[in-house]
Amino acid sequence: MERARRLEDLWSHIHCLGILAETGSFTAAALRLQLSKASVSQRIAELEKAVGLPLVRRTTRGVSLTEAGAHLVEQTAAAFQRIEAGYSAVKDLSAGPRGVLAMTAPVALGRQVIAPLIPAFLKRYPDVQIQLDLSDRLAALATEGFDLAIRHVAEVPDTHVASLIGEIRSVLVATPRYLAEHGTPAVPADLERHDCIHYLRRSGAAAWAFRRPGADERVQVPVRGSFAANNSEVLREAALGSVGIALLPDFSAGSALRDGTLVEVLGDWRVEGDFADRLYAVRPYTPHVPRVVSLFVEHVREALSAPEAQ
Repeated sequence: MERARRLEDLWSHIHCLGILAETGSFTAAALRLQLSKASVSQRIAELEKAVGLPLVRRTTRGVSLTEAGAHLVEQTAAAFQRIEAGYSAVKDLSAGPRGVLAMTAPVALGRQVIAPLIPAFLKRYPDVQIQLDLSDRLAALATEGFDLAIRHVAEVPDTHVASLIGEIRSVLVATPRYLAEHGTPAVPADLERHDCIHYLRRSGAAAWAFRRPGADERVQVPVRGSFAANNSEVLREAALGSVGIALLPDFSAGSALRDGTLVEVLGDWRVEGDFADRLYAVRPYTPHVPRVVSLFVEHVREALSAPEAQ
C-alpha cells in the first residue's frame, strides 16, 4: 500500500512531464498548467528523484526529454488522454457548459467578426469564461493551450481538425471621390494605372488575380501603390481617405459599402489574392470535443449564416 500511495502522489508530476514534452519549455508548461515555473521545475525534480533517473535535459537553448523521460511520456500519454476525455464527457452531462474556452483569431477578423458574437454567447451560457487572443501569428494550438482557433486560410494543417463555418468574399473598393478624380476601372488591366492599396507581403511582388464568374477567363494584374499594411482595418481606413483602390475581405468593407462611403470596383469579377475565401474553426485533435467548443463553433456558424450577416 505504501508504494501505491507514493505512485498516486506522482500522477500530477507525470502529467506535468507530458505537458513539458508538448510545450518544450518550463515557461510554456507553467502557463498551460497555470502553475509557477518554479512549481513545474520542482515537480520534475521530485519525479526524477522518485524514478532514480534523469528525465529532462536542461540546456541554454531549452529542454528536451531523455530516453527514460520520453519512454515514460509515451507509456502514460494514452491514459491521460482517456482521463481528459472521460472528465470532459462527465462535465457535459451537467445542466450547461462551463469552464474556460481559450481561443485565438486574427486581429481584424477577431475584432470585427468574432468579438461582437461573444456577449450573446456568454449571456446564454453564464458559466463559461472566454479568453480571446488576437494575433495574426498561426499559433500551435496544443502546445500553447488553445482550445480553438478561428482562421481564414486556404488550407489547414492535417495535424488539426477543421470545420468550415463560413465563406469570405474579397472585394475591390474605393471612395466615390477617388473614382471621380482618377476614373473607374472597366477591366482588371486598368488597375495598373491606379494607386492600389494592398496587403503587405515580405516576399514577391503584389499581384491580384481575377476571374469572371461562369467563364474560364482569368487574368493576373501586378499592382503597386503608395500604401500597404498587414491589417484589413488599416487598409480600409486608407481607402476611406481616398488614397487608392483597396482589396478587402467583405467583413472589413461591409459597413462602408452599406453606407456608401466606399463603392465596389469591378464587381462583375471575382478577385483572388490577399485573403483566403473560407473561414474555419480549427482545434487540436482530441478523442472528445469539449461541449463548449462545439457550442461556440455552432454559435458562430449560425450568426454568419443569418440573413442580416449577409
